[in-house]
Amino acid sequence: MPKTLLAIGAHYDDCVFGVPGILLQAVAKHYRVVVLSLIGDYANWPPAGNRSREILAGTVEISRSYGVDMRYLDFQSHFFDVNKETKRAVAAAVDDIGPDLALMLWRNDHHDDHAVASALSGIALRHAGQILGKRSVRSPSQIYLYDNGPRHTVGFEPDTFVDITNDWRQASEWLGRVMALVRNEPFDPANPDGAMQTKEAICRYRGQTCGVKYAEAFRASHATPREIL
Repeated sequence: MPKTLLAIGAHYDDCVFGVPGILLQAVAKHYRVVVLSLIGDYANWPPAGNRSREILAGTVEISRSYGVDMRYLDFQSHFFDVNKETKRAVAAAVDDIGPDLALMLWRNDHHDDHAVASALSGIALRHAGQILGKRSVRSPSQIYLYDNGPRHTVGFEPDTFVDITNDWRQASEWLGRVMALVRNEPFDPANPDGAMQTKEAICRYRGQTCGVKYAEAFRASHATPREIL
């Protein structure tokens, strides 16, 4: 059976902005790759207007074209918190997906959706069995946290870097196609939007940190021994 990589975010674009490179690498290595976005109801988000279902279906289809299974829960922005109901919902999704490896948002964030999603992700990934009263729930062997970029993430200091230089074109294209869909515009790769430009700046900076052209950075949830010789 192939291993499963689960990436969890709050919004439709969190994982596609934060970790597209490593997700594409996992697809290339024949992982089953799942993105779980907790917010699946955009009725109260003005840019979506009456296109909420179109955006959900479109992002699912775009992600599928890159080999990624994108799923949504039914939370609404600013109207979900850490409680029994939301813990059970996220835990049930984790149980259904059964990740071997997981990526989740860094908890310290100016956006409350990100902060709450991170808290719920950490609880569900570590304690889904206890929450659901089941012994057979698979917990990931390792969890890595990722940042959501400037003006959101606070105090993120990575300790793990992944070279995504060879995956950069596809990663940027994936993000650009999602953002164009939300704007209800055709995707023009010759004119990268603000999200693509910001992502490139971050990946170039992370790349400079570890000596490659483009990199994504993570913080391991707990220290583990590694063979370095």
